[in-house]
Amino acid sequence: MSARKTALVVAPGRGTYGKGELGSIARLHGARFAEQIANFDAQRRAREQPTVTELDGADRFSVATHMRGDVAAPLIYAATALDYLSIDRDRFDIVAVAGNSMGWYSALALGGAVSVDDGFRISNAMGLNSQTHGPGGQILLQVVDEDWRPVPGLRDRLFEAVDAIAARPGHALALSIDLAGMLVVAGNEDGLAALLAEAPPTPGRDPLRLAGHGPFHTPLMFGSSDKAKAELPPALFDAPAIPMIDGRGHIWRRFASDPAALWDYTFGHQILAPYDFALSVQVAVKEYAPDVIILPGPGDTLGGAIAQSLIGIGWQGIAGKADFMARQASDPILLSMGRAEQRALVVRA
Repeated sequence: MSARKTALVVAPGRGTYGKGELGSIARLHGARFAEQIANFDAQRRAREQPTVTELDGADRFSVATHMRGDVAAPLIYAATALDYLSIDRDRFDIVAVAGNSMGWYSALALGGAVSVDDGFRISNAMGLNSQTHGPGGQILLQVVDEDWRPVPGLRDRLFEAVDAIAARPGHALALSIDLAGMLVVAGNEDGLAALLAEAPPTPGRDPLRLAGHGPFHTPLMFGSSDKAKAELPPALFDAPAIPMIDGRGHIWRRFASDPAALWDYTFGHQILAPYDFALSVQVAVKEYAPDVIILPGPGDTLGGAIAQSLIGIGWQGIAGKADFMARQASDPILLSMGRAEQRALVVRA
């Protein structure tokens, strides 16, 4: 009987490579994966873009530079992919992969539906393409209390407000990403302004406009979808080697997935419709019952959303933040590779 633990791996998306992550790719992976990093750099150089090595090795973190889509996407992908390659397979049997928003492009490579190099090609291209959209952006809203339990009725009130605003002439507004304890709503400038003015009170924090983010996962991203389908051919895709759970909660299974359909989802629905991250995690744990969930870097900011997704279904009796923290202290269910003490439990020696 295998002593390995089964693991779900969840790839992070935008906003996870921040000031604290500057230099982490070279520090954590420069010696072991120098050839792979060189391949990433060569792709960037061929497009006359600053390389991953140059960006990660900058003297200081620049919000204006490092948070831009065409820079953030390749940095996040590189950190995630190299972390994934560092996982000790003698200790962990990876049974499924998922990702949050832009993390879906990483999940494609983690799941074997595209090669690691082609995954970088996709992420790098989509970092540019994600800037091709109508005017607008995203707002983050909290819908759970201090113990990460849903505030009764708040989701419904928010969705009612969004629908009412979206019905007005010239106002575009819709759910972008469901992060369990947080909702990301996207739209055009008139829609966003109305939501900021009219949103019902939310706990913990005021509604937050996300700097540098477009109206992702809405029809306003049609330009990004069109460019992706023109630039990134179906030939890049294959059936996954490991099951992948997408932003609808759909499972792309080994031996039963059409690569052309996967390509169409990735550059169609995944760009233009809401991404239900919470559902993807919930489907994955219910379907594959992993012993642990591994969150590769960069950073660990997605950990709260993963925990809140588990709380949403009472997974293994975890009903709130206190339960989750107690479980983490005794028998961690979430291993974040962005945390040194948890990383040590995951990586190969």
